[in-house]
Formats: sequence, C-alpha cells, structure tokens
Amino acid sequence: MRLVAPRLPGLGLVVHVGRRSGREYRTAVNVFPKQDRYTIALTYGRQTDWARNVLAAGGCRVVYRGRTVRLTNPRIVHDETRSDIRPVERVILGWLRVSDFLVLDPVPAD
Repeated sequence: MRLVAPRLPGLGLVVHVGRRSGREYRTAVNVFPKQDRYTIALTYGRQTDWARNVLAAGGCRVVYRGRTVRLTNPRIVHDETRSDIRPVERVILGWLRVSDFLVLDPVPAD
C-alpha cells in the first residue's frame, strides 16, 4: 500500500518520527487536501501511534499524488457530518463510522 498510496486520489503517506525511537515511519492514510488545510481520516481511531507521533512532533510530511508537503499545527477534530470530505468518501467513512480526523496546515514554501 505504501507504494501506491502516494499516487492515488484520496490516499497518501504520512511521514512521521517515532516519539521514543526517533525513527522515521511512513503510514498509508486517507487524506483530503483543501487549499488551507489537509484532513486525514483517523480510520483506526485517535490513539494510533502515527497520530500520536504527529501530535507530539507538532507536524509531519505528507506524500500526496507524488508531491511531498510539510504540515504543521495538528489537531484532532470530531465531525460526524464529515464536512471536509468529498461526497463518495463521506458515505464510505460514514459506513465505517469514522468521525475523527487529524487536520493540519501546510507550511508555506520558502
């Protein structure tokens, strides 16, 4: 999944650093970019190691559609309407009862 996720719409890779190990990890996620933010579905809940790593570090990188974007200001948002998600994925995430998301802001390019 890590090989195809960075190129498929709706999928991406979160590149994050372990809180204790300091190692770099790559985790496939459902990611939904907008101009001013990136929304990542927490399909396995808000207590996953990767989400906790991103929150502790204050950001991460996301590889989405072949581009790497630095993200900052992570925050967990509970949204049962899934308003930041495209309609098809909104329905699927509704079936899966996903209503927690990690929202991050892109770091402006230098």
